[in-house]
Order: sequence, then C-alpha cells, then structure tokens
Amino acid sequence: MLLDDLDRAILARYQHDTRLPAQAIGDDIGLSAAAVQRRIKRMRETGVIAAEIAQIKPEAVGLPVTVVVHVDIERETLHYIDAFKAAMRARPEVQQCWYTTGLTDFILVVRVASMAAYEQFTREALVSHDNVAKFTSYVALGEVKSGLALNI
Repeated sequence: MLLDDLDRAILARYQHDTRLPAQAIGDDIGLSAAAVQRRIKRMRETGVIAAEIAQIKPEAVGLPVTVVVHVDIERETLHYIDAFKAAMRARPEVQQCWYTTGLTDFILVVRVASMAAYEQFTREALVSHDNVAKFTSYVALGEVKSGLALNI
C-alpha cells in the first residue's frame, strides 16, 4: 500500500497514542474525523498498522531483568534456521528475535524475573538446542530508550 503525506501524518501521531481521538488528529493535519477514521481502518486492513498494543512496564509485572543475547548457530541451512526461529517464537521470555548478518546469526532480547530465571532459559532454549554453537549474554544495567515508534 502506498502511503500519502496525510497517511504518514496520521501514523506519526497515532503510533504514540492509539487512544488519541480522530478529531484531534484531524484538527492537527487538516482532515475531518471521519476521513481520519477511514484511513486508519484502511491501514489496519492492509497491514500497515500491524498491531495496537499496550506497552507494559516490565518491572510492574515482575520482569526487571533484560538480557540481549547474541546467538551463533552451527548449521545455516533453511531447515535449521527455521527450526531456531520457531523455537524462539515459542519462548515467552523472548521479547524480540532478530535474524542478522555480521558476526552473529541471531540477536535476542530476553525479559526475565531474575538471573536464575535467565540461567534456566539458557539451559532450556540455548544450551540444549542442537544447533546453537555459542551465545553471548549482555545484561542491561538500565534502559536508556525503548519503544516501537518509527521516524515517520
């Protein structure tokens, strides 16, 4: 779907607060509330708006530990890559999983309750996985910036 300047202006505001009234967005960009609602509906239907979610503070739900993990796999055939992707999708601790180029094959963002919980995750999901050659863990000391907003 091709986006015009009005679509982009809507998205720039909407991505920060999906509860923002269509009238407020329309007032900012020069459209009626109905026109804004139609465009948002179209962007949902075409997949431009992939999801509308609540951003929950991890500490509030008992997940204060963030670990960024670089994972190197042994065999890089499609079968093994797809198997690792599926295994990471199935792990609730994995908040993000990126298949990458460069010095590492996958980068994970893992959220857990404690270092003991992280150790358990590594045993179950990484050490016991037959295609993981090695992994390196980077424990976050603090959050500087986190979010999903795009520069539109």
